[in-house]
Amino acid sequence: MTAPVLVPVLGDQLTPTLASLRGCDKGTTIVLMMEVAEEATYVRHHQQKLVLFFSAMRHFAAELAADGWQVDYVRLDDPANAGTFSGEVARAVERHCPRAIRVVEPGEWRVLTAMQEWGDKLACPAEILPDDRFVCSLAEFRAWADGRKQLRMEFFYREMRRKTGLLMDGAEPVGGQWNFDHDNRAGPPRGLKAPPRPHFAPDAVTQEVIALVRDRFGGHFGTLDSFAWPVTRGEAEAAAAAFFEQRLPDFGKYQDAMVAGEDDLFHSLLSTSLNLGLLDPLDLCRRAQAEYHAGRAPLNSVEGFIRQIIGWREYVRGFYWTFMPGLADANKLHATRPLPDFWWTGNTDMRCLADCVRSTRDNAHAHHIQRLMVLGNFALLAGIDPRAVQDWFLTVYADAIEWVELPNVAAMALYADGGALASKPYAASGAYIHRMSDYCGKCRYSVAQKTGPDACPFNALYWHFMQANRRLLEANPRIGRIFATWDRMGEERQAEYLASAEALLARLEPAAPGWARE
Repeated sequence: MTAPVLVPVLGDQLTPTLASLRGCDKGTTIVLMMEVAEEATYVRHHQQKLVLFFSAMRHFAAELAADGWQVDYVRLDDPANAGTFSGEVARAVERHCPRAIRVVEPGEWRVLTAMQEWGDKLACPAEILPDDRFVCSLAEFRAWADGRKQLRMEFFYREMRRKTGLLMDGAEPVGGQWNFDHDNRAGPPRGLKAPPRPHFAPDAVTQEVIALVRDRFGGHFGTLDSFAWPVTRGEAEAAAAAFFEQRLPDFGKYQDAMVAGEDDLFHSLLSTSLNLGLLDPLDLCRRAQAEYHAGRAPLNSVEGFIRQIIGWREYVRGFYWTFMPGLADANKLHATRPLPDFWWTGNTDMRCLADCVRSTRDNAHAHHIQRLMVLGNFALLAGIDPRAVQDWFLTVYADAIEWVELPNVAAMALYADGGALASKPYAASGAYIHRMSDYCGKCRYSVAQKTGPDACPFNALYWHFMQANRRLLEANPRIGRIFATWDRMGEERQAEYLASAEALLARLEPAAPGWARE
């Protein structure tokens, strides 16, 4: 009898056309899927995130089995569970005596380093294949990046447009320009509401997983009562169809808007399904393009959506693998303040931050401007330790896998890499949040007041941050001119800003240990 090939499939690789499965004989292939404690606890992931991954994995295993694959599925509650990927692969090698292991590269550096040891530690060779579910291979990204003095997403994005032909008119972009971001910055009009997000009632498989997570990980951050994420390919497709029909037309105009209690607005909520492998990124972009050509969605919305996928999503993946492992420890601004307790509890009078934490707790989700310009902005201005912020984002968001989370947090939000990814820090005072949201109207703090105990904390923190990092930032052409405004204020006004900021920072209560990591 021919020894089988063992194909481990990870929780974010739920794609039937996965490179490790292509070309394999179903009769002589064992697909190994593993729920392991290490992946649930290396950070204490949001309870909904755990349910999403485990339920989607179980549904995918059933999909493979129905298609004729032999699936060896190790559940978390298996008494013999080794608790790690490497331990479970070793047990599977003992069970099946495979002639080889074929696996697709993971989305996290730490997992790749473990995989690279399998060939030496196990009784069969292990082949690690490139993950070709992306538009740009890692080799292609490195070739593009090689020799450039600066890496900028906009120029990479244009290459991806040319490669895919998306929104192209021959050699030129449709509409005569590459980027319609200036049309996508509308603040919310009074009473802005969006169609409700699709909700997928937990089936028996998901209900079983909810019970498991509640029992084993009930002390983790988040709630389970509102779990409604798509966990199957069919549900993910239904979510995509709902987005294209109901929310894509207004997505562009209001993609940066924030409304208290309107957690999703016109955002797609497809990142979880994309990152799990339930949806194909290029297919989504082509469907969005079709909505434009059919006259059902404006160009600014469609271009903005496509840019998020073949531009930003692809770019941060290439950036992650190019700059790891050093990116994880980057701290160019020398930020050391502990993460505040209210990032877990939401107990703050800052209405914008309280609402973002509430949405994160209830949904394992907050949209990209809430993450960048409220949560990230506060962490940047307050000088919070990048590793603490990275752990928080990785813990709390259902779509957070390290390849996408780490560049967005360390480099984009916190400028911890000193500008390798972003051309300037995304620092803003309360005026930005006031312009792009309805948070400020009912806030206990006044956005119009600049200093003092009743002023919006973002106002004083902004100038405190600028002054503290002047030596690094003054030469930046995109932000350096702000120091002329600072200098014109005079010493007395400057002192008021700095004193207000220091008073606020002194009141920040550090989070209790154990929320993100044991």
